[in-house]
Amino acid sequence: MTIRSLAFAGSSIALLAFLAAPASAESVEPAKGQSAEQLQKDVAECQAVAKQSSGFDPAAPPPVASAPPPQRGGRARGAAAGALAGAAAAEVKGRQHDDVYDAASDEAKQEYRQNQAKQAAAAGAVVGGAKQRQDRRAGRREEQAQADAAGQAQAAYQQAYQGCLVGRGYTVKP
Repeated sequence: MTIRSLAFAGSSIALLAFLAAPASAESVEPAKGQSAEQLQKDVAECQAVAKQSSGFDPAAPPPVASAPPPQRGGRARGAAAGALAGAAAAEVKGRQHDDVYDAASDEAKQEYRQNQAKQAAAAGAVVGGAKQRQDRRAGRREEQAQADAAGQAQAAYQQAYQGCLVGRGYTVKP
């Protein structure tokens, strides 16, 4: 596991801890002399209103999907595919010039195919590595988008909850 993936995993864990924190960590004080029973009733109703209006439930925050472990061997698979393609292409190219290709020794034909396979394997390794990096970046972007959406939903919940309580005559302190 690289330092970058450890840092990303750490930020995901911090986000989960933040989302799992209770939404009513602030203190709610009656501003109009409401009773303790009325306070409990209003808090429960405001939580229900906030949950319905925001779609966020602090008791069951949305799961943050973790990316599958990074796929390994992208370069090797690309190189293998490139080598096969290169050898096949060399054979086809050689067959296009039958008179010259057939006149060449078997050793020369083999060397030509090997050179073509090496070049294609190198290109395949580059393409395989690039594809692997693109997939990793896309996974990170998706995780970040999910975390951002969850944070926005929680903020909408908190705003609706506090607005409801203030509207009912309570003072909400962080």
